[in-house]
Amino acid sequence: MAHHDFSYYQRSPPWSIWRRPCFNPLSPAFVDKNMDFLLAPFRYEFFSRAILVGMMAGLLCGIMGVYITTRRMSYIAHGLSHAILGGAVLSYVLGLNFYIGSGIWGFAAALLIQYLTGRKIYSDAAIGIVTTASFALGVAVISSYRKFSQNFEAALFGNVLGVSPNDLWVVTGVTIVLLSLVFLFYRPLLFWCFDREVAQVHGVPVFAMDTLFALMLATLLVATLNVLGVTLIISAVVIPASIARLVSDRFAYLMIISGILGTAISFIGIYFSYYLNIASGASVVLLSTAIFACVLLTRNLQGRYKRRLPPLSTKHLP
Repeated sequence: MAHHDFSYYQRSPPWSIWRRPCFNPLSPAFVDKNMDFLLAPFRYEFFSRAILVGMMAGLLCGIMGVYITTRRMSYIAHGLSHAILGGAVLSYVLGLNFYIGSGIWGFAAALLIQYLTGRKIYSDAAIGIVTTASFALGVAVISSYRKFSQNFEAALFGNVLGVSPNDLWVVTGVTIVLLSLVFLFYRPLLFWCFDREVAQVHGVPVFAMDTLFALMLATLLVATLNVLGVTLIISAVVIPASIARLVSDRFAYLMIISGILGTAISFIGIYFSYYLNIASGASVVLLSTAIFACVLLTRNLQGRYKRRLPPLSTKHLP
């Protein structure tokens, strides 16, 4: 039987055991090893591009989502994303640039929805007619051209890791343009967003704001279609704005919070998709949904706690 020497512990006080050589999490070797692990995704150029594009797309979707949720236009955003798929398919078949073909188709669909809405057709019906017809056209063309299957999957579910340098420049330009428009037309869009009749009384051109925002929304969807795809892009527009609405009631704060949330969620979601080996778009959507559920649960618990507080007694007050 092996003999163990316990004389060290008998001679020394109990806390002296921590003076012995042990594992040091701040040692240079440990720090370098973990930094290499954490920064491993950024060694790939395509992943760095994906992070940048995803963050800009999250920022835009977060800010625009505040207008969309306040105006209750989630359906038009969802429908317009499906309508743009028809333009994406036709641009592929005709050999046109994706952004040019999808942009023209998206602008035409947005303007056609506005036109039909002004012709005594309810907005949801106009959206349903235009978007389903455009989506059906895209599916019909896909069924004829079998070579489109891989690109069709990317258009449906997104492929942020496959963005090219050209996509990065396009998203950067769209981000600058849309943020500039939001800054320049902040007050007219604010009036238009809450009450069209009051806005019209105060001299806001309501129809022009309808057209402007529809074109801005189409531009946003075209630029970010490759990031999340048709099926998931509406979540990036709606969920950050919904989270911000649970936190604040002031419109300016809503835009700031939603924009920051969209940017952070896109970064974290794409980053962790590298280690979890799942689709980046799905990772972003699941993360945003989890955050929304946590914030909603916290707000509900806070509301129940406030309702259970006993009323303040006044008998001891002077």
